[in-house]
Amino acid sequence: MPAVAEILAQRGPLTGAELAAAGCFPDMLDLWRACHAPGLRRQCISRRYLRLDASVPGYARLSPSIRREFLTYTLVGLDRHLVALETRAAELKSAIASISRAKLDLARESVCMALAALPDEARLLREATFMIAGDITYQMAHRVPRPEKSSGQMVRGSDLDIIIVVSDALPADNLKALDDAIYRQKHYLLTHPDHREEIDYILKPLSKVRQQLAFDRFEHMVACKILCECQLLYGSPFFFEEIMALVNASGVRDKIAALEEAARAERAAAEQLLLAPAPPADSLPLDLFYTREESDEIY
Repeated sequence: MPAVAEILAQRGPLTGAELAAAGCFPDMLDLWRACHAPGLRRQCISRRYLRLDASVPGYARLSPSIRREFLTYTLVGLDRHLVALETRAAELKSAIASISRAKLDLARESVCMALAALPDEARLLREATFMIAGDITYQMAHRVPRPEKSSGQMVRGSDLDIIIVVSDALPADNLKALDDAIYRQKHYLLTHPDHREEIDYILKPLSKVRQQLAFDRFEHMVACKILCECQLLYGSPFFFEEIMALVNASGVRDKIAALEEAARAERAAAEQLLLAPAPPADSLPLDLFYTREESDEIY
């Protein structure tokens, strides 16, 4: 694609998405491969992390997908653009960190507002902990528009992944009231034109966390992986520490680390095969380039 070099010569370093738009390139895989040509330089500022995917043998793959990493987190320039490339990369990294902080603040504010509306707020602050997971914890949040799964409404990039764990002693009425309050905040952020953000939350008792730490089936593996990446958002720090102690004692961190190592090896092999002169059209690496499980990456 000689047009790639011509566009970069005129425009300077661009992200994959900017380059695709500038050249009206229809095929992202072809463009990604073209950006590995001699004379071009790439700088990726993403942090790769484990995602569990039931459609992948062994369940382990890396996120962002190759496609999302290229479009959102990779800058491409000419060899002579080294300084400009590094400058733009620093700006892009700072912008992504700013988006992550803004989404973290919004998640915390939403939880605060949900609890403030409840008569048993004080008890919930003692017997519940609210944790943030997903892109935000890796400083990888983005604002690329994507459809929310249940409604199809367009939302502004990464969702707010909130994990809520409550004491087994919390009465069912309190649990339902908390669920309803969080759902109201979810609906508010989704429909308000000034936000268009998605809260994706899970509410569960501590007894369920203990069950999931058995790491004995796919759903439990996903729950454990999420717990391993969680950070305290709101609520009881003592309860949060109790949960993290259970996670550490269970041995699941070592299992997650082994899965991530396997995913990194698979990613390297996939990229090598995709850059081969004639990669097979229906191979697994192509599935890793354009994943079906991560709808936000497809968008």
